[in-house]
Amino acid sequence: MPIAFDYPLAAEIARNVDGALAEDIGAGDLTASLVPGERIARATVISRDSGVLCGCDWFDRCVKALDPNATITWNAVDGERITSDQVLCEISANARALLSAERSALNFLQLLSAVASKARIYADAIAGTGAQVVDTRKTLPGLRIAQKYAVRCGGGGNHRLALWDAILIKENHIHAAGGIAQALADAKKVAEKAVDRCKFIQIEVESLTELDVALDAGATMILLDNFTLDMLREAARVNAGRAILEASGNVSLETIRSIAETGVDRISVGALTKDVKALDLSMRFVD
Repeated sequence: MPIAFDYPLAAEIARNVDGALAEDIGAGDLTASLVPGERIARATVISRDSGVLCGCDWFDRCVKALDPNATITWNAVDGERITSDQVLCEISANARALLSAERSALNFLQLLSAVASKARIYADAIAGTGAQVVDTRKTLPGLRIAQKYAVRCGGGGNHRLALWDAILIKENHIHAAGGIAQALADAKKVAEKAVDRCKFIQIEVESLTELDVALDAGATMILLDNFTLDMLREAARVNAGRAILEASGNVSLETIRSIAETGVDRISVGALTKDVKALDLSMRFVD
């Protein structure tokens, strides 16, 4: 079943892959020229780690950009759990093209699978609480959309994709605008002018007093920055369902369950995209 995602991926995949191949191959792969140009190779990709698969379309484009006639048969799909020593796919392609595409293709697959795997761990940790784990903008430059797609593959949710599709009013915005109420009023005017792309308005608060001010000003989405567990519980009680509450700051795998149980709706975790260890994947020729 396809992963639901709010942004068209085809053009983004093309941009990512074309840039990666240009970076790696440049004027030409010198080592691949050792292989006869007409040779067709068969290969498999094997996972050395367990996790969640993500990035198949990026992998496919890397290979087919260099050999349009290549065939790739996947034994798992994006969002599916994979195990150590599992054969993920089988490939038949021009040997030179496959050798040149190999590193870029695996780079995408191992990074995005790592993000999806981490998101799955965090999502599983708060299962049954009613809260959702979401990502942040702490992504690798140029791979924002790809990493946010991977979070979705792992069962997490997306915060705003970028600065252009939602408003998040933080401490410095509030200070510059003259206060919470004024910042929210100004944000509503901005959102009205960008109604075709502004998905939501969220405001950050740093105390229960600021939470009261934000609720009184009509906030519908509030970021609770570095609240203690007791503060989060009180915030949920005071809010009483009026706004979507998101906890942020000092979130770890060890603390996320306790945070979720306070009654917040969302928990943002920068580590989903910035603190990841690539899955160990290996491509091997089989003839």
